[in-house]
Formats: sequence, structure tokens, C-alpha cells
Amino acid sequence: MRKALKIHLIGVGGVGMSALATLLFRLGHTVTGSDRTLGSANVKFLSALGVGVFPDDGGGIDESVEKVVISSAIEDSNPGLAKARKLGIPVVHRAVALAEALEGRKLVAVVGTCGKSTVTAMLGHILAECGLDPLCVNGANVPGWEGAVRFGGGEYAVAEVDESDRSLVAFRPYAAIVTNASADHYSKEEMDEVFDAFVKDAPGPVVDARGEVYRPQDYNIQNASLAVRMAVRLGCDKAAAERAMESFGGVERRLQLVGARPGVSGAFVYDDYAHNPEKIRSMWLTLAERHPGGVCVIWRPHGYGPLRKLMRALAEMFAEVIRPQDKLLLLPVYDAGGTVCRNVNSRQLADMLAPGRVMTVAGHDDALQWCVVHYTEFEAFVTCGARDPALPILARDLHAL
Repeated sequence: MRKALKIHLIGVGGVGMSALATLLFRLGHTVTGSDRTLGSANVKFLSALGVGVFPDDGGGIDESVEKVVISSAIEDSNPGLAKARKLGIPVVHRAVALAEALEGRKLVAVVGTCGKSTVTAMLGHILAECGLDPLCVNGANVPGWEGAVRFGGGEYAVAEVDESDRSLVAFRPYAAIVTNASADHYSKEEMDEVFDAFVKDAPGPVVDARGEVYRPQDYNIQNASLAVRMAVRLGCDKAAAERAMESFGGVERRLQLVGARPGVSGAFVYDDYAHNPEKIRSMWLTLAERHPGGVCVIWRPHGYGPLRKLMRALAEMFAEVIRPQDKLLLLPVYDAGGTVCRNVNSRQLADMLAPGRVMTVAGHDDALQWCVVHYTEFEAFVTCGARDPALPILARDLHAL
């Protein structure tokens, strides 16, 4: 093991950073962090684990800190980052820190525009059930794991690797899964180039699903297929790998059923991470099959930049999937602060859609109150969107109605 360090993570409440903090803590490092939101579930988990979490004002950083970790979301004006630089503390990107933490294991990297978190969790579960005891670091929390981390002692590490900021170049995978490639952070052509370059030197097996055709509603069948195929190529018996999938418990915020009371109107409540057109389309079509009587979707754009870039694609997708018996409630754009340009909003998206099927709401409380009044009009409700930690809370409140 490398020398234990005192490491501070800025923005530690995000699922990717909290997973890294958990891993570093389990590897024996002294870990602290800071975040703008101290009451989130991830921050509470880290505090209980033994990670000291501070407000995002630079107060958690002093001369004793030996390394500071940031993500691409941290702006240069962040007070903690400014303080680290003033003190001469080395600052590294999350991807670099994660790659360093996984050294010594055979890394099975999961990349792609959609499905990474689910495939990572599925593969980790299969390898564990087959006795390979993998170390897993996911981009979503998994029931039964320590948040998004499974700290195994086997030779394999399974990790979700992010393409959004091209930080995947920090990793040198032994094996890789490519779930798909579509326009999201970049064009499809750019995504294909990034993924091609990433997997070309992997010495182990590569399972590449680009070009495989599934109905949008069948995406979890594809996810399971990818996980089983990789597990077999890593040495698992195929029948054992397929049996392992029968006990897979799912992933938090991936079409997660929050609660159900069959036979009661509005009884089914889901929470999902869907935030781009492809993910939302798959989610909506899946729910439409399950609930022909109608669904109410409460969606929050996760940033001004993504909304600006995907506005037309989102409008076209919503026009395609919203049925007469459905409703879309649009929350305001999630604002994480900083110097981002705020010249787009949810109202502009709503104006591009049929007025009877979409409406904007001022916030979570307004969405909840609307649902109280219209609760019996739908078979199911779903909260969805990235980044906003209050969306799962809203889902639980809906189920409590």
C-alpha cells in the first residue's frame, strides 16, 4: 500500500466524489471534504464513516492537508481551491486520484453515454456472487454497498468512468465495456472517437455494445447482457453469472421504485436520474408500458449549459413520448451557483410543448401540492433529473400522500 496521506475533496457530497472519499478512507488515508450542501444523504454517510466534512468556505484546508482533489465542476474561484493553491498543496482531478487509488488491480472500466452505473453495479454483483470479490466504484449508490463503493479484495476493480469532461484519459483499463454512444456532452462522432481511443490499448476483453439495437424499453436487458458477457470473459461460469442476476437489487435513482400500493390511484412512485433526451425517452416509454393509465413526470434540468445545448432535442423527445393521459411538470433549472450563464430556463422549454401536457412549477413544494390535487388522475408518479439531492425526498413525499 502507498503511504497514507491526508486528502481533502472539494464538492465531496456529489456521488462521484463521495465514492472516491469512501474508497480513499477504506485504503487507510485520512480524508476530509467540503460541500455547499451539508445535509445531503451522501454527506451524512461520509460523516458517519469518519470523514470530516466542512462548509465550502476553505475552512477544512490547512497546512496538514497533503493533497486536494477537485472535479471539473469546481470553479477557479472556489475558496477551498484558492486556499490550497496559496498554501502550495498539490491539486489533482478526481479521475487522476481514482486512477491512482485503483493501481494494483485489473481495472474493468465501464464507459458509455447511458447505462454505465447500472452495468457497473450488475457486473460488480455478478463477480461477487461468482467468488471474485471485486472492488467496485460506481457513479450511483447501490443498495448493500457503502454508498457507491464495494470494497472487495480480489484482483479486479470495476469502475464507472466518466466521459463528460474527457477525464477518462487518466485511466489505463485492463478490460472495458462500452454501453453505447450518443450525443450528450459532445456529438455522437466525438463520443465514438473518445471511446475508440479509450479501449484500443486494453489488453483484456472489450465488450462493445455500440451498434446493438434494442427497444428503448429494453435497456436493462441490454445492461444485464453486457455485464454477463464481461463476467464470462473474466472467468465466470455463464450459468452462474445469469443466476447471479436474479438476486441483483438494482441501483439507487435508476428507475427506482420508491413505493407501491397496488389498486390505489397514483400508488406507484419512482425516482430516476434521467437527464438527457435518450435517458428520459427510455424511462418514459418503460413507464408507459407499465402504466397505460397515465404517468406524471416531475423533471428538473440539471444545469443551464445542458438545457441550452439540448433544448430542441428535449422538446422533440417530450413531444414524442407524452401521451394524452400523461403530464410533465417542469421544475426550475438546478442552480449550483458559480459564474454560469443563466439565460435559459424551464419556461422556454415548456413554451415549445403542447400546453395541456406540460406546466412549470416554482419548486418542489408547488409540485407536491399540484400532485396532491391531481393524485387520482395518474397510475404513477416519477421524479427525475441529475444533481438535485431533493428529488429523492420529493419522491418519498409523493409516496406518503
